[in-house]
Amino acid sequence: MSLEIDLGGRKGLTTIVQDMNNETLGLIYGFIGVLCFSGTLPATRIAVTNLDPTFVGLGRALVAAAFASVLLRFTRQPIPHRLYWRGLGIVVGGVIIGFPLLSAWAMEQLPASHGAIVTGILPLFTAILATLHGGEKLSIGFWVASFVGSMTIVTFALIEGNGSIKFADMVLIVAVIAAAFGYAEGGKLAKILGAWQVICWALIFSVPILITPVALVVLKNGIDASPYAWLGFGYVSIISIFLAFFAWYRGLAMGGIARVSQVQLLQPFLSILFSAFFLREKITILMMITALIVVMSVAIGRRQPIKRT
Repeated sequence: MSLEIDLGGRKGLTTIVQDMNNETLGLIYGFIGVLCFSGTLPATRIAVTNLDPTFVGLGRALVAAAFASVLLRFTRQPIPHRLYWRGLGIVVGGVIIGFPLLSAWAMEQLPASHGAIVTGILPLFTAILATLHGGEKLSIGFWVASFVGSMTIVTFALIEGNGSIKFADMVLIVAVIAAAFGYAEGGKLAKILGAWQVICWALIFSVPILITPVALVVLKNGIDASPYAWLGFGYVSIISIFLAFFAWYRGLAMGGIARVSQVQLLQPFLSILFSAFFLREKITILMMITALIVVMSVAIGRRQPIKRT
């Protein structure tokens, strides 16, 4: 007996239950991805203490690409159709080159806990891009919440910078925007190509672009570093830019990009905790208040009505 029931054009019961299951699973996968991402800034901060930021930012992708090539070959994955190359290029520019390189440079200048606050606006940018790609119109309430969250970040940066925004803060914000593009595009492609396939193929596509600058940096500065720095580099190479995306892109594909991206509201808190534990960085009341306001503003924004155009 089928449970597919047509109620005046509404979804059948089976479809509704399936959607609920997909959303729940998407949020679970999303949380796993966020948990892995939360260690990225602290691990990057550890790595750049001895290693060149460019090597840390771009070299991680070459290490991950080696694992990706083995996995793709072992599972005999077909090369994506040219129709999807543009999307993969956006993923490469956003989450393989843009965010890693810019955040590695910023982490050489800023504490990881500080960076965690600034990256708290990432879910907002991802949600905005997801809705814009879907042809949806954001309400005034959404934009007000967005403005409050953004101004909170600016105020925090001003206070921390003694009245001026540090250049590293601006670099980190650009990194966040790059990541948002990569997340939104990767989430769309994951529905077609598969979650882990998207990040694997993006890593493979990035190799010709990255190998020369990484080699030049190695020749110029070498790669002599402490085991602790290599541990941080290993984390961002295997977890942050590779395995974390298996869960993250699957979550975005299953539960919806805009909705699942909001799981990243937890990331500033988790990153601050990781920074305190591994780097012994001080957690200030200002950091916690700022993180809380950003989380609340983004959460309120996502609750605002969105009309389809």
